[in-house]
Amino acid sequence: MRDAGLSRAAFLTGTAAAALTAATGPAPAAGRGAAPRTPGRPGLTHHGVGYEIEDGEHPETGWHADRMRRDLRVIADRLHASSVSLFGTGIDRLAATAAEAAERGLHLWLQPRLADAPHADILDHLAETGRVAERLRRQGARVELSVGCEFVLFVPGIAPGADAVERIKNLTEGNFDPVRLARGLSEFIARAASTGRSVFRGPLTYGAAHEDDVDWRLFDVVGVNYYGHHRRRSGYVKDLTRHQKWGKPVAVTEFGTCTFEGAPEKGGMGWDAVDHTKDPPEIVGGPVRSERAQAAYLADVLDVFESLNLYAAQAYQFVAPDAPHRPHDPRHDLDLASYALVKPLWKRQDRPTAAWHWEPKESFHTLARHYGRAGERRS
Repeated sequence: MRDAGLSRAAFLTGTAAAALTAATGPAPAAGRGAAPRTPGRPGLTHHGVGYEIEDGEHPETGWHADRMRRDLRVIADRLHASSVSLFGTGIDRLAATAAEAAERGLHLWLQPRLADAPHADILDHLAETGRVAERLRRQGARVELSVGCEFVLFVPGIAPGADAVERIKNLTEGNFDPVRLARGLSEFIARAASTGRSVFRGPLTYGAAHEDDVDWRLFDVVGVNYYGHHRRRSGYVKDLTRHQKWGKPVAVTEFGTCTFEGAPEKGGMGWDAVDHTKDPPEIVGGPVRSERAQAAYLADVLDVFESLNLYAAQAYQFVAPDAPHRPHDPRHDLDLASYALVKPLWKRQDRPTAAWHWEPKESFHTLARHYGRAGERRS
């Protein structure tokens, strides 16, 4: 969606919030796979990061088993994460990555992301992912299943539009029926929850846009993708405490910002600094690269998450291989508009080679210190 100049982030910042305030109908309580909490322990239970499992735009940046193992070793040993959120479409890749993460003692979140497909295909893909999660759970892994991410944008037929980009445009411009949208979203979330329950016996959640009006009685964990920005701490607290009304663990299933001055104020729209209609894509608008701005935002919101004793927080994301850092070519420094904690370095300007690698950003070190201290408190 980067090449369209719009994203789900416009939705996350509240431009379409009014669309999702219609009340959803009653639903039976879940509870079967309720997420465990440690009595009396303050702060987050799980400190994590998102790890995407996709083919990549270039063959060299796609999923590779050896690179995946190295990345997970870093996530566990250097980032000091206790948890990793694995998301993508390839079931075999997802299963292999999940098994490796479990071997390293990481708590797992599995989330399928099949977008713009028929409803039956999306639910079948969810069921396959759930079976992988259930096998791991029975083998002793600590695993939770997310039934998906922001269905209003990525599932056809809920909001008008042929794809996610058109749906976002219609949402932001008010070209939709809010009652019909709320009904369609509620119905598909219920179907996804039922599908997840049918194959998985552990804790169940969903990665909701911040304004989604979800009936969380269907789930064990309230899951929120959060890209809010406030000048004062009280703004974050107000945003997040309303999710605690359900009396269930609250997980921030995504949080983050891009890597330039003023990116946190964009509320998630930071990647829009790239013009993908150019060949090669280039940075527009004159943003100034700042790893410090990204790191400071992550530190600020993490402190809020800890103070509210939320269940989990997953930084978005570990690496974006197809957004390389070009330190000597600011106009094409695509990592500037990336949420990743590490910066990919390509051996060639025009495309990666098999020897591409990454280096940590300031945000990586900031999270590593925070997560490390949390690990010491847990032990």
